[in-house]
Amino acid sequence: MTADLPASTPVVVIGGGVLGCSTLYHLACDGVTDAVLLERNKLTSGTTWHSAAQVRMLRSTRSLTELIRYSVDLYARLEGETGQHTGWTRTGSLSIATNPDRLVHIRRQEAMARLFGVDAVSISPGEAKERWPLMQVDDVLGAVWSEGDGRVSPSDLCAALAKGARVRGTRIFEDTAVTGIHTRQGRIFETQAGTIRCDAVAICAGLWSREVAAMGGAMAPVWPCEHSYLLTRTVPGVRRNLPTLSDHDGHLYIRDEGGGFLIGCFEPGAKPIDPKRFDKDFAFRLLPEDWEHFEPMMQNALHRIPALAEAEVRTLINGPESFTPDGMFLLGETAETSGLFLGCGMNSVGIATGGGAGRALARYLQHGAPPSDLHETDPKRFPECFNSVGALVERVPEVLGRHYEVAYPGRQWASCRGLRRMPLHDTWVAEGAHFGQFAGIERPLYFASRGTPRLCFGRPDWHSQVEHEVQAASTGAAIFDQSSLGKIDIRGSGACAFLDRVCANRMDRAPGSVIYTVMLNEAGGVESDLTAIRISGDHFRLHVGTASLRRDLAWLRRHLDGRNDVDITDVTDSFAILALMGPESGRIAEVVGAGRLHALGYFRAGQERLNGVTVTGARLSYVGEPGWEITMAATDASHVYRSLRAAGAVPAGVFAQTSMRIEKGFRAYGHELDSDITPIEAGLGFSLGWGTGFIGEAALNAAGAQDSAQRIASLVLHDVEAVPLGGEPVLMQGRIVGRTTSAAFGYRVEAPVALADLEHLTERAEDAAVEVDIAGALHSATVRLAPAFDPEGARLRHAGSWRA
Repeated sequence: MTADLPASTPVVVIGGGVLGCSTLYHLACDGVTDAVLLERNKLTSGTTWHSAAQVRMLRSTRSLTELIRYSVDLYARLEGETGQHTGWTRTGSLSIATNPDRLVHIRRQEAMARLFGVDAVSISPGEAKERWPLMQVDDVLGAVWSEGDGRVSPSDLCAALAKGARVRGTRIFEDTAVTGIHTRQGRIFETQAGTIRCDAVAICAGLWSREVAAMGGAMAPVWPCEHSYLLTRTVPGVRRNLPTLSDHDGHLYIRDEGGGFLIGCFEPGAKPIDPKRFDKDFAFRLLPEDWEHFEPMMQNALHRIPALAEAEVRTLINGPESFTPDGMFLLGETAETSGLFLGCGMNSVGIATGGGAGRALARYLQHGAPPSDLHETDPKRFPECFNSVGALVERVPEVLGRHYEVAYPGRQWASCRGLRRMPLHDTWVAEGAHFGQFAGIERPLYFASRGTPRLCFGRPDWHSQVEHEVQAASTGAAIFDQSSLGKIDIRGSGACAFLDRVCANRMDRAPGSVIYTVMLNEAGGVESDLTAIRISGDHFRLHVGTASLRRDLAWLRRHLDGRNDVDITDVTDSFAILALMGPESGRIAEVVGAGRLHALGYFRAGQERLNGVTVTGARLSYVGEPGWEITMAATDASHVYRSLRAAGAVPAGVFAQTSMRIEKGFRAYGHELDSDITPIEAGLGFSLGWGTGFIGEAALNAAGAQDSAQRIASLVLHDVEAVPLGGEPVLMQGRIVGRTTSAAFGYRVEAPVALADLEHLTERAEDAAVEVDIAGALHSATVRLAPAFDPEGARLRHAGSWRA
């Protein structure tokens, strides 16, 4: 077979499952007709062929939902285009709730569905039984019906995609394993399967993706678990094309199949599998049936479907599925190797997502970006610690088991903790911190922790403690540990010119300047936001988001364009950052011998001695209270903290910081900011240095972006008992005009507050009356273009001069 391989091609796709076939098909549709797909065995032979192949449209974001909406459209028309049957059947889906929290959960999903234009409606238990007559509904409290969902035949679907790709000229080589991916200076050079020179490689190799990515010097943190579903023989009363029934409280999905039942599960205590069990001949094979493991799920199914007791079992399918450490798949370019892309770790949504994800990956391969923001799937979101075998084996069973969990606010992973710790971790333990994990780092969420908090959709157990921490920051002084921020040193004679190109603000400012800026793509969308300190003429330090470090490092390095007068270094672990915030921060600075911090104007930084330790103070605030972000060597963090604590400052956590951030209207990446919004639409026009030639400036000018309306606004809810979480629809006179992007209780304004993207609000926004849909209940709110708290910034001006 290798004798027929071409000597070169623009793109090599590795893996012949649904995502590999879809990527090849969409490359062909876009004119890349000389792309090549390599499959180690036969098409669909890994995980795709035994998929239960449910297609449910609703996902957690609009972009992810749009991937599946596109899949539905593609699967419905593909047979007509290719003449190959796909098995697409629109059956609808039914989600039931058997406890009050699940009912809130599915009603939140219903509201989100309306926001994204997906058909979904609440129905009664009786109406649910009409759609699923064999279901027992005595314990069902409510249900949501989604009409547009369905199912497909996975092998037939891949055959149609492959046929559509072949007729356009692409070539598929089965029984052709990739044995190497060669790189030169961090770029793809060739694949070894025979040898094919290429510009880009897409790894869609399913549970083998981690191994294949390592050949190219990159990581792909995916690991397989056993995933089972039961097939029965014919059962009287089972009608054809029943909706997929989701009994998430029982960890089950159920549908008809061949006149009987298909009963699948996402069970707690899932079983990871060592990929080494799957040799090169593991193709259309399954793992041994494990009835002991499936038995608890069988009991749940017997409760929900009494007729199952009389059914004859046909088989228990047990096959491998690959999962990632956070339950979201990998789609995009790797951090380590330019031109090496991933499309894997599908977490059991490969068939549903495959059409849209393949299209997005094809766009990535050709243009370096997907058709819409997909930061949730970016492979660069994971630090290296999540790619170890130990971490993956520990985490992925929990990921599978949580697939059907209620999505409570404040929920944290239980497994694989303590991978990365900040310099003051032991101190925070002694202070009673309750930790959350962010990019593998343990960060204090709040203090005075007593046991495990009760998770709920109402006012949380930590409400009063967070209120205490906010009060400390607004009436005294609080210490927020910002050490998890990524820290990147940019040095060299070309550092300033380089940053003026990749950053949108004017970076050529005097040493000691602190500069808030964004990095934009060529279309003018926000790729990152960060704070830069100009330490000297040829030395800048960038502070980037905790979860953005690898992404931002890759972005910066790939825009060097071969210049050798700039050095980029990750110095994150060398430094700690403590933010001292509050009206008492000045007094405390005097007590610890750092009184010269008072001389700093806003957005200025300078060195100081704090009880004998050299620190860098930067006057800025992420919480709307006066103070400084104080940077020191990581080894000095304990001494600095003890000094500040002894002078009267108290620790505060992420939840307090988030509440205060939202009250002040400060944007956060992944919430208010992403690559689909421009800085002007986000209300960050002040961060643009027009005329500096920054990436994206031409696109903003061409689109007349300077005249764009601000979309991000603050909402103050009138009902103090309302608990918005973010992601809720915002309505005006019954019409959806946007969505909340971040939300919290605002302790300083004594009301729930949210930031919202009011993309479709055409009327004057200031003081507009809107409603927020929280799990089907409408809560009135008032729009503010300025921050909900201290809109004029008087508290900050009182403490020092503001310098933008």
